[in-house]
Amino acid sequence: MKICPRCQKTYTDDNLNFCLEDGSVLSAMSQPAPPPDTIHMQPMPTQPQQVPQSQPGAQAGWNMGAPQQYSMQPPKKSSKAWVWVLLILGVVVVLCGGGFAGLIFLGSQVEKSNTASNSDSKTTTSNSSKTFSSNSNTTSAPSTSTRTDLETVDMKRLVQEFSAFGNTELTGGEFFMSSKQKGYYYAICATDEYTTEKSDTRVTVRNVDNASGSMGYGLIFHSDPKPLQQGYAFLIDTKRKKYRLVRHIPKDEKTVINWTTSAAIKEGGEDNVLEVRDLDDTIELYINGTKVNSIRNQYGYSGGVAGLYSGDGVKAGFKNFEIRK
Repeated sequence: MKICPRCQKTYTDDNLNFCLEDGSVLSAMSQPAPPPDTIHMQPMPTQPQQVPQSQPGAQAGWNMGAPQQYSMQPPKKSSKAWVWVLLILGVVVVLCGGGFAGLIFLGSQVEKSNTASNSDSKTTTSNSSKTFSSNSNTTSAPSTSTRTDLETVDMKRLVQEFSAFGNTELTGGEFFMSSKQKGYYYAICATDEYTTEKSDTRVTVRNVDNASGSMGYGLIFHSDPKPLQQGYAFLIDTKRKKYRLVRHIPKDEKTVINWTTSAAIKEGGEDNVLEVRDLDDTIELYINGTKVNSIRNQYGYSGGVAGLYSGDGVKAGFKNFEIRK
């Protein structure tokens, strides 16, 4: 059992590290404490353990009307042990006279199963999880937008004085952020005047330490001002020269475009410009001025705002955070 040294609230989950009320680091209890006098929701047994979400005003640096922040751990991937079982059965079939054709058929089925397992097949609504991305294996020639009404996001307002979830600082006009723990992603959204509908949203990002990470870092758009509730995140990994697109619902991150290699990405710690153009019927995704993909807007938050994202403890640097209408 653990207890919050600030509000004295107790928790029975030994895996919980932070207080759900004020974000303080929990301490172990040597003796049982009396029942808490407030009610809090524990994660469902099927959900992965995640950093708790504080309520507005519960911690310094999160005031009403200020940019909001949140952190979460992605769902655990399902076991692939059944793939090995199928491969072993295939070898048995070949050795017993099933022939080369039987092995080819088996390999084809395994490949189809792997592809299906990487797709966004789960949803909490009755809508299909089908996405509408274009062929992402090729990139188009650089394209220039005609939108010229420029609005610059004030990144000073994104700095959090205190956060149990991540680290932020603004130095030399560059905003730095990272999650406090590997295996978690950290998101901050701008206030509601920075809307991304019918706009071109752009930011320059770099991997400060050229560190490895599995989640990526980049641009949030069409988001509920309360992060990770509804919206999109356009993310890159410069170590692998790949990008992906995800969407969020409460307590979950779903894949819209899987990790995809792109020659448009500058590797290592170099600057990369991410841009999202919201058009009448599609959303176009650009990296360094080159269109890499497009989708239909099925899951964006109406009147959604811009934000920033960094995962897996990677320190990302952001600058030139702009919206053009």
